[in-house]
Amino acid sequence: MRTDHTSQTSLSRRAVLGAGIAAAGSGILAACSPAGSRDGGQPGAPALPGTAPHGTEVGGARPTPVEPLRKHTLRATPSPVELGAGRTFRSWTYEGLLPGREVRVTSGETVALTLANHLPEATTVHWHGIALRNDMDGVPGVTQRPVEPGETFDYRFTAPHPGTYWFHPHMGVQVDRGLYAPLIVDDPKEPLEYDHEWIVMLDDWVDGVDGSTPDDVLHQLRKGKPPMGHGNRPEGPVGVGGGALADAGSGPDDGKGSGRAPSPSPYRRTGPKRLTSDATSKLLGGHTGHIAYPYYLINGRTADDPTQFTAKPGDRIRLRIINAGGETPFRVALGGHRMTITHSDGFPVQQYTTDALVIGMAERYDVLITAQSGVFPLVALAEGKRGRAMAVLRTGAGALPKASAHPAELDREVLVSARRLKPDESVAMERRGYDRKLRVKLTGGMKAYDWGIDHEPYNPDTLHEVERGERVRLVVINATHMWHPVHLHGHTFSLAGVDSNGARKDTSIVLPHNKLVADFDADNPGLWMLHCHNIYHSESGMMTTLAYRR
Repeated sequence: MRTDHTSQTSLSRRAVLGAGIAAAGSGILAACSPAGSRDGGQPGAPALPGTAPHGTEVGGARPTPVEPLRKHTLRATPSPVELGAGRTFRSWTYEGLLPGREVRVTSGETVALTLANHLPEATTVHWHGIALRNDMDGVPGVTQRPVEPGETFDYRFTAPHPGTYWFHPHMGVQVDRGLYAPLIVDDPKEPLEYDHEWIVMLDDWVDGVDGSTPDDVLHQLRKGKPPMGHGNRPEGPVGVGGGALADAGSGPDDGKGSGRAPSPSPYRRTGPKRLTSDATSKLLGGHTGHIAYPYYLINGRTADDPTQFTAKPGDRIRLRIINAGGETPFRVALGGHRMTITHSDGFPVQQYTTDALVIGMAERYDVLITAQSGVFPLVALAEGKRGRAMAVLRTGAGALPKASAHPAELDREVLVSARRLKPDESVAMERRGYDRKLRVKLTGGMKAYDWGIDHEPYNPDTLHEVERGERVRLVVINATHMWHPVHLHGHTFSLAGVDSNGARKDTSIVLPHNKLVADFDADNPGLWMLHCHNIYHSESGMMTTLAYRR
């Protein structure tokens, strides 16, 4: 029986699987267990036995792994980053690397990773796209207590599905620093044949440039209004004083530190104006962004000093392309080559060949190419903005392409939406009617920068209910004049088209005054975020919570 919910529902806490965590969902997590004494033997979760996200229902769906197979330690730390051509800035990274070192497992294996927080403010890790157990999802105030400076947190989960994923903080606008890395889940029965693999991480960069920080940029966008997302706490913004020190946060690195006192708030003005109003794209239906980033990167390097990938003519190369940017969509093409798309957001699709593709923030595409002979620019054009990133494929002798290289493929056939793609038969969802419809509306505007859901900013007490075992139809209506990349935690959905059986995704572009229609199976109990992955939109309030009933 279908149940249509055409408006957001603020549920009674007694009605929700996450009843106790609905208090946790309020962002307070008032009833926290002492560090080191959490249900399941891991520190830092609310003391809410028997309820989501770490109770019996969650454990029944995704048991805590007992014997981890892949152990990692991840240090989040202030460090210098060199972006190319001698440009060095202070930022925050994982292990001092940009991007961070990949975590790689085979599907069905366990990730056991200890996060050690050496930052001057609290942080978490979100494992983007993984259908993991809810208490490992890394959302502060919802699935876990923030990991404070000097603390550690043990993430432990099974990676159920092969594919290309990544990880990043879910705290404020930290993802727009250097805190990101790939998570690759290999398929033990990999059907693709190729000679090499090239992980390509795209990014837009502002941190540390002339004193800028992502918090400063958010302050400019919101004209001083406080953030409305997970960067807030009842006692004030997360990490007061967190980003203003050259020796602890951002700023040009002279190796000596600035000696400046901590800022009274991370949202004060520390850098130059970074806003723009002329970033537009026909492909994305109008305005594409508000931030004029000084640099765009592929694998941590600028176009005038790019990374190079070496192969032989005729080699088959699998590119795993990940957009780790905070606010920028990229149009990607490899000069002299067409790309065959094999996966979207980790899940295989019926192969589709194109010259270029647009990739929104947090989306991933895997493509195959057959390497030609020569030196070729892999260009990621900042869609609608004045800038580009570049890397180089080298299969022979020749000079590096210029930083301004613009392959003809960028202006030929361009895939903008995964709606054109069909799922591989192995991952196609079973055809059936839906049991419940959830309808949300993206609202707000560019001038007031008041992004929200159903005309309200993020309210952690507003929960959209589902029941385990249901087929859920999600309808996201974009009532704004701007595009949004919409991400659902803990699940993948099938883009619903004419045949109601589209490509599997967890993040999808929704054009202005259009809608996303997607189906997913409610098979992972807990509290899960649904939000725009433009980090400045989500931190302004464009997110909400999906909740399983008991």
